[in-house]
Amino acid sequence: MSSSIDPSFSITPIGRIHTPYKEKFAVPRQPRLAPSASARIELLGDANSPEAIRGLEQFSHIWLLFLFDQNLAAGWKPTVRPPRLGGNERIGVFASRSTFRPNGIGMSAVELKGISQEGNQTWVELGSVDLVDGTPIVDIKPYIPYSDAILNANGGFADNEPDVLPVIFSSEAQIALQSHPQRHHIQSVIEQVLGQDPRPAYKKNKDDNKEYASHLFDLNVKFKVEMGSTSVINAVNQYFIHVTAIERF
Repeated sequence: MSSSIDPSFSITPIGRIHTPYKEKFAVPRQPRLAPSASARIELLGDANSPEAIRGLEQFSHIWLLFLFDQNLAAGWKPTVRPPRLGGNERIGVFASRSTFRPNGIGMSAVELKGISQEGNQTWVELGSVDLVDGTPIVDIKPYIPYSDAILNANGGFADNEPDVLPVIFSSEAQIALQSHPQRHHIQSVIEQVLGQDPRPAYKKNKDDNKEYASHLFDLNVKFKVEMGSTSVINAVNQYFIHVTAIERF
């Protein structure tokens, strides 16, 4: 018995996520690699109801299904070059977790920290995620350990956790962070994110003289990778940069 698929089928997001990652660059390539970086889902429309998530608090982890909305217009190709293979070797898109996919759908298993209510707004509180701030969430499903956790599974070319670089803060960066009200928390997140070496894959295990920048929280974090470690050069308030740019022009 055959069935037809309506090519006009569409998906309506049920929420959007709020994370420290304000741009694609430096977002961890998997969840839980930056355990200090918590997140939350703002439920939308009919999904914004305590009834929709009644009983979800029984689970320690959940599956998030989401859209790679910033990549949808770019399309996709049958093969990709995963960062874990150095960005040089091509494999099939379905043998990867590339963000450039036929339907732009991603999924992550994340820690559920709780449910909160602020007026008429329902929030789902999460642990570490690998999503850009504002990513549309299209579904939430409970993580079932006896079924979803498979012992002795083979992880292919991504069987081992990535190496982590030591992160060193310059005196200028330390001074910049001292006045931030969330200094210790933000410093932990910066260490965990930049320790993953978010540079392009072909730069892995290589020193270069290039200065990179990542927008984390409300900060523009500048860094370099040298001598096998990441050096945080500065962490400037993004609002200050924005105002300065307006005043200059």
